[in-house]
Amino acid sequence: MELLQLMDSALRLATPLLLAALAGLFSERSGIFDIGLEGKMLAGAFAAGAFATFAGDPSYIGEYWSVPIGLGLTDPLKIPLGSWGVWSVWIGLGAAIIVSIILAMIHAFASITLRGNQLISGVAINFFASGTTVLVAKQWFAMGGNTPSLDGSQRFSTITLPGAEAAADIPVIGPIYEGLISGHNIIVYAALAAVPLSWWVLFRTRFGLRLRAVGENPGAVDTAGISVVKLRYSAVLIAGLLCGISGAYLSLGTSAPGFSPEMSAQRGFIALAALIFAKWSPKGVLGAALLFGFLEAIGNKYQSIDIGAFVIPVQFMQALPYILTVVILAGFIGKAIPPKAGGEPYVKER
Repeated sequence: MELLQLMDSALRLATPLLLAALAGLFSERSGIFDIGLEGKMLAGAFAAGAFATFAGDPSYIGEYWSVPIGLGLTDPLKIPLGSWGVWSVWIGLGAAIIVSIILAMIHAFASITLRGNQLISGVAINFFASGTTVLVAKQWFAMGGNTPSLDGSQRFSTITLPGAEAAADIPVIGPIYEGLISGHNIIVYAALAAVPLSWWVLFRTRFGLRLRAVGENPGAVDTAGISVVKLRYSAVLIAGLLCGISGAYLSLGTSAPGFSPEMSAQRGFIALAALIFAKWSPKGVLGAALLFGFLEAIGNKYQSIDIGAFVIPVQFMQALPYILTVVILAGFIGKAIPPKAGGEPYVKER
């Protein structure tokens, strides 16, 4: 039972990492390195928390939204904002996706159109998101950079799958179905579904074939009459979409919903490590994200471990995911070879 609880916690903790790693997978498979996963996740988390708050509590922005319909000839149409409350969590999710895509397009413009340094562009997005989210949150909510706690329709609720309660007493299978598979919110299930979907898109569609080709040899793709720019912009757009959902999960799908400063907690960099560990494979990304999630779950549950000769301190347990990140990025586990054209701007031959 204790192992089952750990695995359940690991799945929840792995969800934002999985979505962010898949975002990096699409971007880097096209040849665009994306250090800015962290920044897009953080900005998405803030947008989700802020707009879910606005939609669920009209007192922040007024009871009505006035829409001018007659160029001054008639009174403006007043839409009661209170009617949006039931949709507040989806408004928050939409806001997170939009903000993340905007940052992704800035990265694409700097990296693809202007042929700038992709690493510097990503780092700039991280710094921008880190500072701007706190500044705007303080201005809007005056709560030290936090948003109010979210509840009810402002957050994603858990889903009990059919037959979960009835199956609980079945040996082995029942507890796994009721305690591990059932009882998550929709973003967890969407993240799991995104793995086979990403594999199918990348390895079973014409778009995926071209996307992988542009990350390996953009010149050959260009010679075939296919736009390298459009493919890379499409990949970065998908990355922005996935990062936005990942950030929204942090604000709207956890046990303590709401935004707090730096709540992404370097998960964007851990997602990059998971991507490298997985060698840019969707199936490998799932395994790597679950591994990082399991280590974090262990660190959260066991504050310290007494193994007889000495006690492993709580600080070490909490640092386990980050230690593994350093080990992976240092290149001690396997040899991960990135796409050949990764990080290099493409200059069309005349």
